Amino acid sequence: MSAVGLQDDEDTFKILIATDIHLGYLEKDPVRGNDTFVTFNEILEHAQKNEVDFVLLGGDLFHENKPSRKTIHTCLESLRKYCMGDRPVHFEVLSDQAVNFQFSKFPWVNYQDENLNISLPIFSIHGNHDDPTGVDALCALDILSCAGLLNHFGRSTSVEKIDISPILLRKGRTKIALYGLGAIPDERLYRMFVNKQVTMLRPKEDEDSWFNLFVIHQNRSKHGATNYIPEQFLDDFINLVVWGHEHECKITPAQNEQQHFYVTQPGSSVVTSLSPGEAVKKHVGLLRVKGKKMKMQRIALETVRTFYMEDVVLADHPELFNPDNPKVTQAIQAFCMEKVEMMLDNAERERLGNPRQPEKPLIRLRVDYTGGFEPFIIHRFSQKYMDRVANPKDIIHFFRHREQKEKNDNDLNFGKLFSRPASEGVTLRVEDLVKQYFQTAEKKVQLSLLTERGMGEAVQEFVDKEEKDAIEELVKFQLEKTQRFLKERHIDAEEVKIDEEVRKFRESRRENTEEEDEEVREAMTRARAHRSKDVVLDSASSDEELMDTGMKASGDSDDDIPTTLSRGRGRGRARGARGQNSTARGSSRRGRGNTSQGSSTSSRTYKSVPDKNLSVMDETFRSLKPETSQSASKFFSEDIIDDELDLEESHISLSSKANQRSVSMSFFGKRGSQSQTSRGVDFESDEDDPFKNTAASRRKK
Repeated sequence: MSAVGLQDDEDTFKILIATDIHLGYLEKDPVRGNDTFVTFNEILEHAQKNEVDFVLLGGDLFHENKPSRKTIHTCLESLRKYCMGDRPVHFEVLSDQAVNFQFSKFPWVNYQDENLNISLPIFSIHGNHDDPTGVDALCALDILSCAGLLNHFGRSTSVEKIDISPILLRKGRTKIALYGLGAIPDERLYRMFVNKQVTMLRPKEDEDSWFNLFVIHQNRSKHGATNYIPEQFLDDFINLVVWGHEHECKITPAQNEQQHFYVTQPGSSVVTSLSPGEAVKKHVGLLRVKGKKMKMQRIALETVRTFYMEDVVLADHPELFNPDNPKVTQAIQAFCMEKVEMMLDNAERERLGNPRQPEKPLIRLRVDYTGGFEPFIIHRFSQKYMDRVANPKDIIHFFRHREQKEKNDNDLNFGKLFSRPASEGVTLRVEDLVKQYFQTAEKKVQLSLLTERGMGEAVQEFVDKEEKDAIEELVKFQLEKTQRFLKERHIDAEEVKIDEEVRKFRESRRENTEEEDEEVREAMTRARAHRSKDVVLDSASSDEELMDTGMKASGDSDDDIPTTLSRGRGRGRARGARGQNSTARGSSRRGRGNTSQGSSTSSRTYKSVPDKNLSVMDETFRSLKPETSQSASKFFSEDIIDDELDLEESHISLSSKANQRSVSMSFFGKRGSQSQTSRGVDFESDEDDPFKNTAASRRKK
């Protein structure tokens, strides 16, 4: 498969490969804030210098699911600087681009757009950090795609079957079938592979003449029984797999002995965790493909901050450290200082030959103090290296291996998770902790309606994607489903029988993992739709209050009302004063006249409801434990409120929320039909103002 000396000619593809750039990581850090942006520019410089045909990214271009304005702005600056120009693109796309880019409103590669002048095309899948979320299932890559600076492919929304259709490229006599699959929860994708629900489509004509290149962003190393994707799951006709998500750089292609394809793992271009895998030298790859032959050239990144790491086991030095010595702590501190100084000297020597490298290195010393030793105060130790190290607060990491005690079924042993160092590949996930907690918790705190898996995924959505209604919607959704089940079974009104039926129903759901996944997805859909309507209601309420204030200040004369409204909040007031004609224009242009009226009606309902804080525990168990629900309300109201929304959001009543969800679900159902509007960015027209009817009604009053 590999070729030693491929020449650059009209038949040779040159592709720059990189993954896990994580733009915006620690962007507020005064020392490391610009590391990701500088390295991203270097990657694009290598692509421009080597005159590659295109850049292939393996996911996690952004570190946050909702990147900041600074991160988006800096990324757009780099893409515009390096990707636009007059240099011609020498390959063509043979496949149906409406299928390859079906989720975009501009379903074609950006360099073929007559309004753009692209000299360096970029193809990218999304990762688990920048995956599509929200009601419209959009991600940061969709913004870049809509701007014409990047080609987002490999997206799949189906949870029942995945058909991966390749982008067919040709340059001279070389043909590449580019497959891509964006990040999907590993357990779900694992199960779909086992059930033969993942299909990779192949070209009908001359299928053996194509070089098959597959880009994937999943766990490669095993983190659990099904929390990874084995290489054996992939089809054997693939020639090269570009594996994203794993941060350790293993860019030299390694052959899979069973499937006979090659796997390259470029790794991340920035250090995001102080673990041994991140200490490996960072590279990107320059892939040359001619016919069915390939060659991978390693390109070292010069702007990556140096990272040195070392482990120390105090018990291995009995001649230096005696736990019974009262001054052993001072001896340990002096020993650690000596180790840190050695790593700083190595970093300084390495930086002398590379002026582009950042001045302050990353240093990590992990100290195993098992055996009766005591750790010293890390804060004082860190103060000595504030001006010499980029991570002074994280230089020293103390850990110890706890002795195994007699097993107690009612105790959760978090020590097994936290005592092991990061070198052992331990990845703590929220859903794993939730599942283990409920499996080992006492009987009185066990879940009775929900399953551990469902609750774990809901908490994961709450933590990672800021879906503040995820847990609440899952509880209410499952409560409604259980009530329907009991009504259909006509169970006697005896507590023992009801508990038994509920237990059986819960066990049946635990065995049917597909049904449970469907429940979680339905609850997440309702939560996202709920959040979208909450934003509209908060905006409508704020507008009404401003309008009321303006009317009181202007007096009782109706002649003064239009003047007062025009001084409110700019465009919102001007559109609100247009009257009924604007509604007609909005309906004819976008078909959203009814939606605007619904928003206005919902906003009036919102204002008429008395203030009341509701939470997950309030709505589910208020009839059982009213006192507990009140305390839970205070607890959840503090934790769940999103800073981006108005504080008035916490005062929405149960009836109002139910109305909002019904409107939201009807809108989301339309999106599922893959209409043209849902595939792209829905631009709002001036006439689509959800508050114009409210303003008109105020004028009539």
